[in-house]
Amino acid sequence: MTNQIIQAILLGGYYALLACGLSFMFSVMKIINLAHGSLLVLAGYLLWFLAEHYHLSPFVGLLIVTPLMMLIGWALQAFLLEKSARGGELLPILTTFGLAIVIENLLFEHFGANTRSLAPYIGDLSWQSWELFSGVYVGKTSVYILVTAIIILGSLQLFMKKTPLGRQIRATAHDPDTAGIVGINPKKASAIAAALAMGTVAISGLALGVRGVFDAYSGGPQLLFAFEATIIGGVGSLWGTLIGGIILALAQTIGANIHPQGFLLGGHILFIIILLIRLVLAKGGVSHRMKAAFGGAK
Repeated sequence: MTNQIIQAILLGGYYALLACGLSFMFSVMKIINLAHGSLLVLAGYLLWFLAEHYHLSPFVGLLIVTPLMMLIGWALQAFLLEKSARGGELLPILTTFGLAIVIENLLFEHFGANTRSLAPYIGDLSWQSWELFSGVYVGKTSVYILVTAIIILGSLQLFMKKTPLGRQIRATAHDPDTAGIVGINPKKASAIAAALAMGTVAISGLALGVRGVFDAYSGGPQLLFAFEATIIGGVGSLWGTLIGGIILALAQTIGANIHPQGFLLGGHILFIIILLIRLVLAKGGVSHRMKAAFGGAK
């Protein structure tokens, strides 16, 4: 049982890393980015392409892919999401949903249906492990992913609280109109936040590739894991994202112990229970209850 708990915590670190960009973007721009999983897979394919055709280690390739994904995030916010946000709360969701479909089909057209993995390009690290104590082993990549998630979440937390730019982004998220009155450029702050979110997506793409395999349509399951971890931990709370990822992984582990096919079901059931509890406890009408459940109500 101890081994299962340890492995669940490590898996939770992976879920938290997946959810980091999704949670950060929603907390700043109040946009549920349904293209998050597809963009993550895009980053994985870019890293694979650099490794396969230019013989660059995925870790070196990350130095190229991360700025590129940040540029994509900036462009998406400046030319797509910012404009769609003017049409109400539903339009950005529909926009990102359509964007996900476009990305998935473009990836399928270019790379086909074959699965890819970054594990062959990282050498022995893909299978090496440490023995904690008798009979309990932890994979090095899983530990590194958990540590990376903690570092990224902690860095974003410090950035948002301690730096002038972070405070500008927080002010824009709270009240963009008032932020504009005091001299903050809300469009610029939101674009920078989107770029930071996409930077974390690039790292998540690396984690996806070294942990297993992916194809053009792998974005949906990754989005689901990220979304569930975000809601369980509480949208807008970066450290809550880490806790939510670990709780989700523990629920999946318990589900797998109850029934061989209960791994995914355990996480889904916990997510639904938490969502229903927040809907019941939230005050106000249906719209306000939904916002409170997803962390958007003030």
